[in-house]
Amino acid sequence: MVDYRRESHHIASPCNMSKGRQPRQGPHERGLNSKIHLAAVAHDLPVRVFVTSGTKADCTQAIAMIDGLDAQYLPADRGYDSNEIIHKAVSSGMEAVIPPKRNRKERRAYDKHLYKVRHLVENAFLHLKQWRGIATRYAKTTASFIAAVQIRLHRFMVESFSPMRVVTV
Repeated sequence: MVDYRRESHHIASPCNMSKGRQPRQGPHERGLNSKIHLAAVAHDLPVRVFVTSGTKADCTQAIAMIDGLDAQYLPADRGYDSNEIIHKAVSSGMEAVIPPKRNRKERRAYDKHLYKVRHLVENAFLHLKQWRGIATRYAKTTASFIAAVQIRLHRFMVESFSPMRVVTV
């Protein structure tokens, strides 16, 4: 399953970017407007994650996201409806379960009941957003944000496979 979430926040005040505190970078270079692209498998376990600037289209990361995945179906939202992605999914042996965009000239059929399984990737985003550092976007650099996302996903996977519940105090 492929999906994205946009994290956009206000630009930090100029006083925080004074001498020596933060390198002078634009808001998109620091990652203050970013998207999380996530591929998840059954039981809402993430297998791949990419973070891009918020100004990039959703479908630009889909080929890299689905390349090498071994799955029967590819449920994704309308943002990923492009001929290139559908051809890549079919050539990889997956059935694309993507609703067509409203401006598509030739309508494509898709399995609406199977599309509802896409909630699994939504659950993975839910687990990400439970960590305040990701939900409120505390990281000032894109590398720090990616690290925070990976740490949270790693902990989620450990909790999913652990026979005991991990509790933090």
